[in-house]
Amino acid sequence: MRENESDGAGGWWQSPERDGGTRRPGPDVPPPSDSDYPDTIAFGTPPGSPGPGNQAGPGNQAGPGNQAGYGQGYYGNQAGYGNQGGGAGPGWAMPDPPPGRRSPRGGRLLVYVAVAALAAGIGAGATVAFGGHSTAPAAGVSSSDVPGPHDNASGSGASAAPLNAEAVRKKVDPGLVDIMSNLKFNAETAEGTGMIISSSGLVLTNNHVIDGATSVRANLATNSSSSFTARVLGYDAADDVALLQLQGASGLTPVTFGNSSQVRLGTPVLALGNAEGHGGARPAAGIINALDRSIQASDEGSNSTENLKHMLQTNAKIEQGDSGGALANNAGQVIGMITAANTSTPGTSSSSGSGGSLGFAIPINSALAIARQIASGQPSATVHIGLPGFLGVEVAQSDSSDPQRQAADEAQTGRNGRTGAGINACSTGGQRAGVPVHVAPIAAGALIVGVVCDSAAQSAGMVPGDVITSVNGQPVTTPGSLTTITGKYHPGDVVSVLWVSRDGIEHTTKMRLGEGPAR
Repeated sequence: MRENESDGAGGWWQSPERDGGTRRPGPDVPPPSDSDYPDTIAFGTPPGSPGPGNQAGPGNQAGPGNQAGYGQGYYGNQAGYGNQGGGAGPGWAMPDPPPGRRSPRGGRLLVYVAVAALAAGIGAGATVAFGGHSTAPAAGVSSSDVPGPHDNASGSGASAAPLNAEAVRKKVDPGLVDIMSNLKFNAETAEGTGMIISSSGLVLTNNHVIDGATSVRANLATNSSSSFTARVLGYDAADDVALLQLQGASGLTPVTFGNSSQVRLGTPVLALGNAEGHGGARPAAGIINALDRSIQASDEGSNSTENLKHMLQTNAKIEQGDSGGALANNAGQVIGMITAANTSTPGTSSSSGSGGSLGFAIPINSALAIARQIASGQPSATVHIGLPGFLGVEVAQSDSSDPQRQAADEAQTGRNGRTGAGINACSTGGQRAGVPVHVAPIAAGALIVGVVCDSAAQSAGMVPGDVITSVNGQPVTTPGSLTTITGKYHPGDVVSVLWVSRDGIEHTTKMRLGEGPAR
């Protein structure tokens, strides 16, 4: 049985992006098979497009009639996830910002529940070749520094007295931080929330809050003048969890954790986070109106999706910037980490109780288990320790092995025109890496469409139009194969790169990988 089948016969629907507006089946239609997609939260749907609803049925839901229209939601921007651009592998795709996503603050309207101040995009559809699973545990951090769940306080369940929002806020606020991520190579900044989990400054947040960050800072939600540089200890992109360490922090007040496995339908909750990036923690009250939800979050801006499972669903109004924040019960215990939301547009029908808002939180038991693995320094297929290695080249979003075809594919997107001007210039962020007119005369490899300033690639003399053909003797046949190969290495590793310059000369260069952005 699919995890979301407990939502009742009417509790599933598919994305209009996938299905051209497939209707939600009625109560007499059998539920989909295990091979069907989970519930899809279509974030980034244009305003005024309510789309099919997600009507809750009996069973694990609050009851029938809890219909959430698509509306304008927040989740997506899978810059560092999955196979972008024809199987780009575990690299980092940097999409162009979609129209209307430029504003001085609170501008990331169509992505996640994080706020971004967006400038210009760099290398639309390109992949910066870096990656790696660092295996060294973070100095001075161990799994014992990450707390476990605790039994939920008596009277905090579905039959609890009405939630006292002010009392809960006073308990939780001291353990929250506002997170500011500098996404240098996307030329934007992202703002979200984090939860302090140790007095020494370990912070739990969503991976998407720090995805693409070249530097991260955090301010105490209760005192913005208390600011810290945050080091990324590790992350799990698949489950959207990251663990940070506030540098030089001590004597901080951690949040108190409950037990998400003890949460029941109807439990009163308070969502607290850096709503709209204004700083501090804005409260939003609601209830848990579904358990064990599987959702597929999508973002039209990056044309990407992410599958999230076992989520807690709430009708508390989740807003941009709340990502990584606390979902607390009426005893002030955190039972979930806010991750995604879908808010229906004004005028659409909904009985979810908060303007049509549906919010989703990672159960805190799951988030803490991943944080404990990161703190222990144990990587896995999904858990990355530390930051990845960084080669510093942008490659085309193409699955072709022919560099000329890669250039054509990149130009055909309509976002990167062919250019010969400034072709040797490196990019520092906020620049569009135009597709080079002159391409190395080689039959297969990964075409370089941009080089990052102060990177290993720039030091080696690489320029747009050059083509990488192997790394440490492993053939590079497509842009995706380059990111797959470099994903095996770490910051400081020295790799031998074979590449062909635009004039047809073959080079072999030993390159020391730098420290890449989080992903």
